[in-house]
Amino acid sequence: MSGGVDSSLAAALLCRAGYEVHGVFMSLDGRGSGRAPSPPAGPDSAARVAEQLGVRFSMLDLSEQFAPIIDYFVAEYAAGRTPNPCVHCNARLKFGSLLEHADSLGAMYLATGHYARLVGAPRRDASCREPLAGPAGPAVARARSRLKDQSYVLFGVARASLGRIMLPLGEMAGKDEVRRVARQLGLAAHDRPDSQEICFVPDDDYVSLLRSRNPRALRGGAIVDSAGRELGRHEGYARYTIGQRRGLRVAAGVPMYVTDIDPAEARVTIGPRSEVMSRRLRAAGANWHRDVAGSFQATVQIRYRHEGAPGRVTVTEGGFEVEFDSEVSAVTPGQAAVLYDGDLVVGGGWVEGN
Repeated sequence: MSGGVDSSLAAALLCRAGYEVHGVFMSLDGRGSGRAPSPPAGPDSAARVAEQLGVRFSMLDLSEQFAPIIDYFVAEYAAGRTPNPCVHCNARLKFGSLLEHADSLGAMYLATGHYARLVGAPRRDASCREPLAGPAGPAVARARSRLKDQSYVLFGVARASLGRIMLPLGEMAGKDEVRRVARQLGLAAHDRPDSQEICFVPDDDYVSLLRSRNPRALRGGAIVDSAGRELGRHEGYARYTIGQRRGLRVAAGVPMYVTDIDPAEARVTIGPRSEVMSRRLRAAGANWHRDVAGSFQATVQIRYRHEGAPGRVTVTEGGFEVEFDSEVSAVTPGQAAVLYDGDLVVGGGWVEGN
């Protein structure tokens, strides 16, 4: 329980369904703060909701486990990649350390306020051209509200843990319905503002974090085209990501996009849209939620707001490769590539390149 409306309503719905609920607040900085600084919710808000619901409440200090996620975030930008810390936090903390804590409490299930669904068997629809191999079992599926869907950031959760997860908000139509139901139930958190995108980056200003933790990632350098001709200068290669168009401050006559980032030379390469399009993707660090064949068709989502694109997946040692049915834009190293069978998460991995 963060104290926000999502986890508060999740707890309330479980209470109404007859479950015995124990609310746990994750302290990520060792001082009782779940986010830093000035979170829209916090332990006091979570405790008030727990008291209102009549459930037990405790705080769990996960600051030591959380510190490596911040280190990873900084290191990825310094390496010219674009990280996704939420996937790691979900896998390691929310559905890792919290599950261990659930064991210590004698709790059978772990529930969160994520917008996703847990289903018991794979679904088939027109977008799945062939069945996936393997037995049915618990599976993460997209939320009813595609706009709020967070299944993408849950691909890293261990398959063995899926049977112990509950996601009460998965069938909600969206945030408006969540707030409306929370208001009807009289939850004090019904009008809490949404949390920021990356909880440890105030105002989404990750540049300030890099400036304090790894200033070399912000050293200036050249902006060049694919032929190596210098078109301008930048004030830090870590300010850029593959596919970025805005903020290049280069006059080229046509829209230009970031196509490559070289941290060793602090060089950013840009080109027209055609140079950021690709038919291929390579991913490492795969985590599978389903048994799969060596090659299969899937919908591949390559970033959080990506709609997903159909392609042929070939399993490799520790990862997979994708041949898309048609070109996709901005295959970005460091981001997650999540594979779907219809609405079901099959698995995913970390983009290495195209």
